[in-house]
Amino acid sequence: MISRAEILELVPHAGAMCLIDRALSWDENEIHCASDSHRDPGNPLRRGGALAAVHLIEYAAQAAALHAALASTSPTATRPGVLASVRDCELDIERLDELPQTLQIHARREASSADALSYLFEVSHQARRLGRGRLMIRLGLAQT
Repeated sequence: MISRAEILELVPHAGAMCLIDRALSWDENEIHCASDSHRDPGNPLRRGGALAAVHLIEYAAQAAALHAALASTSPTATRPGVLASVRDCELDIERLDELPQTLQIHARREASSADALSYLFEVSHQARRLGRGRLMIRLGLAQT
């Protein structure tokens, strides 16, 4: 297991914007993470006190970023990336902030190149799927 403190050293997301609390397991192709940040009233993605289901995509993107860092064979090989596209996304809930238990985030790398990573993702709560889809992360692009 990897703690939040260790995650903060591996991903570019800082402070409360780092939504992943722990990585429970991973291998060269996939990662399983957990998060309780959806219940935090200080979650930076909340608007009007609510956290919309569309933010499941950010949870998944952060799990993918963490996986890329953990799966890298060299600390210098991991380049910053940006979320370039989301496809085949299905959201089965409207709000996250009302969910009482831990979110489970699974991301599986389906392709990688020097310039991009592609991941399938699924987020669940108490064995109920909340959302799934596919994301592409472009590497080496400046973040603004």
